[in-house]
Amino acid sequence: MSKLDGNERWKTKILLTEQKGQYEVRDQLQLTGRPSSEELIMIRDYILYPHMLKMIQKSNDDMGFAHIALKGVITRCLEYILFSITDDFYALKRELKNLNIKVVEEEISDDIIYHRYYCRGYEERFGIVREVLRTDIRTKFTDYTMQLGKQLKANKG
Repeated sequence: MSKLDGNERWKTKILLTEQKGQYEVRDQLQLTGRPSSEELIMIRDYILYPHMLKMIQKSNDDMGFAHIALKGVITRCLEYILFSITDDFYALKRELKNLNIKVVEEEISDDIIYHRYYCRGYEERFGIVREVLRTDIRTKFTDYTMQLGKQLKANKG
C-alpha cells in the first residue's frame, strides 16, 4: 500500500502509471554494483540449465532408438524433468532481467567455462570448472528426480 492509497486528493488527479511506479519504487532499496552471493548462485544456475537441457534432450532422443520394456515410462519421466527444468530456467531468466543482470557466454579454455556477466553497471568474468559443472548438474538432476518421485507418490495416494 502506498501513500497514494486512501488520499482523496489523488482521485481527481491524472497520474500516469509510470509516475506511480516511480513513486512507489523511490523508497525501495536500490541494488548497485557487485552481485550478492545469492545472485552469483543464480548466475551459476543460469550457466547450468542449458547444459542440463541438452543432456535431457539427448537422453530423450537416444531413448527413441532403445529397445527397453519401460521405454514409455522413462520417456514420460524425462519429459517431466525437461519441462520442470525449462520452467525454472525461464523463471530464472526473468528474475535476472528484473535484477538487471545479463550473462553472456565468452570462452572455454583449460577445462574452464567462462561467462561474462553485467550486473547493474558492474562487469566481471565468471568461470566454472567442468568437473564442478558436472557435480552441480548431477546434484540438480538428483533434486529434479526427487521432485518427480514426490509427485508420483502424491498422485498415487
